[in-house]
Amino acid sequence: MLPELSEPLAWLILFTPLAAFVLIGFVIRPLMRLVIPVAAQEHGDDSTHSAHGRSILGGSAGILAIIAIGVAFVLSIVALFGSIDNHGDSPYIAHDWLTVGNLEFTIGILMDPLTTIMLVVVTSVSLLVQIYSVGYMSHEDDRGYARYYAYMSLFSASMIGLVLASNIVQLFAFWELVGLSSYLLIGFWFTRPSAAAAAKKAFIVTRIGDFGLLLGIMYLFFHQDAFTAAGLNSLDIVDIYTAVDAKIIAGGVATWIAAGIFAGAVGKSGQFPLHTWLPDAMEGPTPVSALIHAATMVAAGVFLVARFFPVFEASETMMNVIILIGGFTALFAATMGLVATDIKRVLAYSTVSQLGYMMLALGVGAYSVAIFHLFTHAFFKALLFLGSGSVNHASGTFDMRYMGGLRKVMPITYASFVIGGISLAGILPFAGGWSKDEVLTAAWNGAGAIPAIGFWMALLAAGMTGFYIFRAIILTFHGDFRKGADAEGIEDTHGAEVHLKESPIAMVFPLILLSIAAVGIGFIVNPLFDLGIVPQHWFGHFLGQGPVHVEIEDFNVVLAPIAMLVSISGIVLAFLMYQTKVVSAEQLGARFKPVYILLVKKYYFDELYEDIIVRRFFYGGVARTLDWIDGSIINNIGKFIGWFSANIGTALRQLQTGQTQEYGAAISIGILTIVGLYLWFL
Repeated sequence: MLPELSEPLAWLILFTPLAAFVLIGFVIRPLMRLVIPVAAQEHGDDSTHSAHGRSILGGSAGILAIIAIGVAFVLSIVALFGSIDNHGDSPYIAHDWLTVGNLEFTIGILMDPLTTIMLVVVTSVSLLVQIYSVGYMSHEDDRGYARYYAYMSLFSASMIGLVLASNIVQLFAFWELVGLSSYLLIGFWFTRPSAAAAAKKAFIVTRIGDFGLLLGIMYLFFHQDAFTAAGLNSLDIVDIYTAVDAKIIAGGVATWIAAGIFAGAVGKSGQFPLHTWLPDAMEGPTPVSALIHAATMVAAGVFLVARFFPVFEASETMMNVIILIGGFTALFAATMGLVATDIKRVLAYSTVSQLGYMMLALGVGAYSVAIFHLFTHAFFKALLFLGSGSVNHASGTFDMRYMGGLRKVMPITYASFVIGGISLAGILPFAGGWSKDEVLTAAWNGAGAIPAIGFWMALLAAGMTGFYIFRAIILTFHGDFRKGADAEGIEDTHGAEVHLKESPIAMVFPLILLSIAAVGIGFIVNPLFDLGIVPQHWFGHFLGQGPVHVEIEDFNVVLAPIAMLVSISGIVLAFLMYQTKVVSAEQLGARFKPVYILLVKKYYFDELYEDIIVRRFFYGGVARTLDWIDGSIINNIGKFIGWFSANIGTALRQLQTGQTQEYGAAISIGILTIVGLYLWFL
């Protein structure tokens, strides 16, 4: 067994990638401005570059970032085994930060089973993504390369800080840093108008949800008196759990707090109706998309609900809301994935859909099931996104209409993508099959009509998932190559070229490791029977050692084959339409043209938000009204005050004659008036 992680080493999980960000951003990049231009002037080129075209300083940025997240990963593994030995108890105490009245703000680490699982997910996926980035970002100049790794280090550190937080204020600070980091990375190629717009869209849309989270925090803050009476801190996460047990948080109070927290989760995890930013976030580099969709930003929303799950359990209303939002999002996003032509957007819609599955599981009370699906999803979704980056590296485009035939020249990428696709479709014994089956089982076992509605929506989404992911596989890898970036009329290649060969080892190696995880990680961590080293249903039992009661979902021998058959039916339909072409996709689209257009237009949500709500309502209505009020009323009031002051001053000045007789007469009239009024009202 590994030794227990001391508190200083636990803080290093956060501070190693944070230190990498500081060193790269504030030391290495400024040195580049000094060293590289001087060398270029003296030697006529960049003499600081190595034989591989990367300068020593530029290469050091990537190496430093990878080493930092590698150290964080090793420490996370140690923390996981330490938590197992401690039976889930957090060994660290919070430290005083500042005091406001009766409220103490603390800072600390909450190292419970949920934390350790999330740490392993975040650090492992981040490590593989950053290794992959060495090859994928090789075309970037040194400054762009260093900037990329600085942002990636900040992104990873922000997510780690969020996971480690022991109180909700500390959590919120890192929650906002995750949003800032995503803005920087989505808009990494900020000279592209589409990337800049996508970054702003992601930042603004998620702020809507964050405002709800802030309201939830404020609600806790202003109810501190009830906590203080019980010797608790309303902002401390463990004390919030205690308050739920003591019924301090219950009924309407629990509903309002849970509603605010859930609003934040809806924004970050791209749930309906705040889902529109997530597909557009594909404008960032593909490794960024992999990290956002697998282990960081979108996972943060699910983690947030899981972290405060006892609060949600205290509100039946919010649990039902989560079921309906989660189930509907799973189905809603899957429908848009059916017609998308950009391979990254297909995967983006699949992420939104899979996050809906996780929310559905949380809504029916299956806490461990939701985290189990988050765990497996991190690996197979990272695999799929990195695979899409690999095919882009070869074809020069993300548009599947111009791909095809790539399995002949990219066998490793093809095999890994198929493995990821099968796992996403939920086919046993692949990782996604085990976790998705447990989600469906939990929804099936839920009591009442609302869990049943969630189940049927999720089951229908499973069939669609099988269809759209294998549609993507066939269009990308099967048939003949359709010229890629060299095709006439293709847009937005950003100068990419066609290189029909397997990706370099730095990109292929993470694909191989993630493929292994996508196959076996689900059964290994949560086996159906005792494996010796890993006991039966270990994942659920381990999470159950934390503050949340966990019910283990047994393998449903009837439901699992049915769910898998639904997914397989979608896969078969994809082969009939795009491989054998027994069913014509074009004719089907023409027959159901209104539905097809509706899906292509993404249900017109972008038009609804941008054209109607933003431009017409806020700009054309609210903003113009406020502008008219400012110009016509406020300004005129100011002008009137100025005119009145000037004229009253002129009038009063006329009274200052300097004649003593007139001043005496005025005083006499005033006295007589006061006396007369007194006598009148007496």
